[in-house]
Amino acid sequence: MPRFSLTLLRYQLGYQLRYYQHCRRSRRHLLTLDDRLLEDIGISREQAHSEGRKPFWKHSSVNRGPYENR
Repeated sequence: MPRFSLTLLRYQLGYQLRYYQHCRRSRRHLLTLDDRLLEDIGISREQAHSEGRKPFWKHSSVNRGPYENR
């Protein structure tokens, strides 16, 4: 039977909370970009709005670049 590690659990929870904060912050920022900046990153206003309104725990549907980890 594997051992239960509180340290590992605390690390995983901290990582998950930071990831959720990052998602929330970046999606809120996406809503503030103007059309020129949205065109630069290759998404439309509608895509930005639908992505920006997602709850922070939902994964992104926007295609990522070849060098991004997630």
